[in-house]
Amino acid sequence: MSRKVIAIFVISFMFLSNIAYAKETYKIGAIFSITGAASFLGEPEKNTVLMLADQINKAGGINGTPVEVIIEDSKSDETQAVLSAKKLIEKDKVLAIIGPSTTGESMAIVPIMNNAKTPLVSCAAGAGITQPVNERYWIFKSPQYDFSAVEAIYSHLKKQNITKVGIITISNAFGDSGRKALNEISHKYSITVVADERYGPKDSDMTTQLTKIKNSGAQAVINWSVGPGQIIVTKNWYSLKMNIPLYQSHGWGSKKNIELAGKSAEGVIAPLSRLVVWEKLPDKHPQKALLKKYSNDYESRFKSEPGTFGGHAYDAFMMVVEALKKVGPDKKKIRDYIENNIKNWPGTGGIFNMSPSDHCGLDKDAFEMVVIKNGDWEILK
Repeated sequence: MSRKVIAIFVISFMFLSNIAYAKETYKIGAIFSITGAASFLGEPEKNTVLMLADQINKAGGINGTPVEVIIEDSKSDETQAVLSAKKLIEKDKVLAIIGPSTTGESMAIVPIMNNAKTPLVSCAAGAGITQPVNERYWIFKSPQYDFSAVEAIYSHLKKQNITKVGIITISNAFGDSGRKALNEISHKYSITVVADERYGPKDSDMTTQLTKIKNSGAQAVINWSVGPGQIIVTKNWYSLKMNIPLYQSHGWGSKKNIELAGKSAEGVIAPLSRLVVWEKLPDKHPQKALLKKYSNDYESRFKSEPGTFGGHAYDAFMMVVEALKKVGPDKKKIRDYIENNIKNWPGTGGIFNMSPSDHCGLDKDAFEMVVIKNGDWEILK
């Protein structure tokens, strides 16, 4: 072989290698409820990760390597979430997955993620997603625990000298988890659950359940759901003139809920991430700078607020990004980094402290108690 031919071969090889290198990316999968009943969750989550990926890549990528986000629409369906997870792992060869948007979907893919030894950072709240940790080795989540939200509500009720509550919960995985926490934790705060009502995801009126709560001697009513059920319960509570406060779960954190509930939402209380009230935080608060930038960036691009749900995707995505920066494209090292190194880490949902015994890293102090006043969020003093 002549020197000329060898030179051409070497140059060609280098050229092709450079092309291959240029196309190398860090692939992160995402499963969101972009359509279907939970699309109000998935839309801001999808928008958030697309915006963050653009920002990272425009700044040079992760240590020089572009990040590629592959988003799957679960259509708010557990079976579709399972199919999406398998596709992302087996076909797309992602390094980690963020999402799904709901507790039921997240629970459905836990065994898949564990078997595939691929990190998952869920954007849903149910405690069963990450607990027990010894059976959820590869699983993390960014929203606060549902039992932490219950503790925040009960702490506030105790300060108001309220000792009797009626609870109303949606009959799905999120509602089941919240109902369990509401009943199990109540005695720690000297609170008695005097009424325990349920409703289906497609129910259009909860007057009967709320009337039972009204007649039970309850001093407050707590609704545990996300989606249309929150609006229906709020409107029914208002129409019945129950004259007791209505508390919503931490799934209340979207401005659309205020808009849809209208005047009925006035006075409704909920434990929410500080993202919805960041402008009212002290300038020295450790989350404020991050919350301000994320909120302003999102509103500038999408002409709407991200709500707490977009924030869950922000936290999940940025945990994986930080791990990639530190340890590179190794699934086990990514998992280990999130578990052991996400410490005193300011996110939208709070100051995270992950550990081998806690794959959420937040407690009730991550919340602000927020009330609706004049159609807007206000920190409840």
